[in-house]
Amino acid sequence: MTTTTPGSAARHATASTHESSAFLRACRRQPVPHTPVWFMRQAGRSLPEYRELRRGIGMLDSCRRPDLVAEITLQPVRRHGVDAAILFSDIVVPLAAAGVDLDIVAGTGPVIAEPLRDAAAVDRLRPITVDDVRFVDEAVRLLVAALGDTPLIGFAGAPFTLASYLVEGGPSRTHSRTKALMYGEPETWHALCSRLADITLEFLRVQVSAGVAAVQLFDSWAGALSEADYRRFVLPHSATVLAGLAGAGVPRIHFGVGTAELLGAMGEAGADVVGVDWRTPLDVATARIGPDGAVQGNLDPCVLLAPWPVVEAEVRRILTEGLAAPGHVFNLGHGVLPETDPDVLTRVVELIHTTSVR
Repeated sequence: MTTTTPGSAARHATASTHESSAFLRACRRQPVPHTPVWFMRQAGRSLPEYRELRRGIGMLDSCRRPDLVAEITLQPVRRHGVDAAILFSDIVVPLAAAGVDLDIVAGTGPVIAEPLRDAAAVDRLRPITVDDVRFVDEAVRLLVAALGDTPLIGFAGAPFTLASYLVEGGPSRTHSRTKALMYGEPETWHALCSRLADITLEFLRVQVSAGVAAVQLFDSWAGALSEADYRRFVLPHSATVLAGLAGAGVPRIHFGVGTAELLGAMGEAGADVVGVDWRTPLDVATARIGPDGAVQGNLDPCVLLAPWPVVEAEVRRILTEGLAAPGHVFNLGHGVLPETDPDVLTRVVELIHTTSVR
């Protein structure tokens, strides 16, 4: 498989610009002038300018247009003043680049035309190269030039979550087919996740070479597993991705939903920062992850729909709990809900930036 070089000219050109950013310093467990903040799904349906820009354009088509990706990524940075931008894309983009017939259906999510449920189907899943995702490379380069001092976060889906989409054929509440393959045909399962780890790693390497300052590995559905199953069937493949970026010089963030009992194991996978959903207080999460990892999180997205005094109290609580961690990046415990008032997000950023807790 052809791979790009993480230590590219773009990486070196932007590294010194970003080294003093509060976001990168927190990721590296260094002193910060204020707790940095960004929001998962900050670029998206909560912004009227996003809805207007995306009108009549499908999700996959949006992700393949560098000019559109750049503008959508920049929108929340302009509006909210967050400490980092995250590349606008979707976790199934590299799967489509690998030849999987899929679509992102509004109101449903990714839908796979022919689910992968046996060894023969796994064998047909091919690797990707930078040429397969050239539009991502171009979008990142546009953004690095436009963002200046604001770091850009690249991202990808983790092997387990991607495998679940491929096996189920779309989103699932129970992940029953996924688990049936995992338990019943472990060799096929590990072969699938190994291929997905290679695809994910290459997708992230493309982004790093183009100049992203950090990466986030999303394992959205890992919380469906016990710790024992996570360690046996998932951890080795996530660790492959994270280890493959160990020398890239960018912080690595690892996030999942419903992962309270998995935080220790996720910390062992090799990330510099572990994302925490709203179910686990940050001081408790830190005790589980250990002293070598920063944390990210973890305001419940639904809190943003409450009156401002409630929002303010919850933000202050999380900032205080984050003091237990060697580094804290403020975020939500999952993505911004579409019905969120953007002005509330802006107020949250202002509150965090003016609240000295470190």
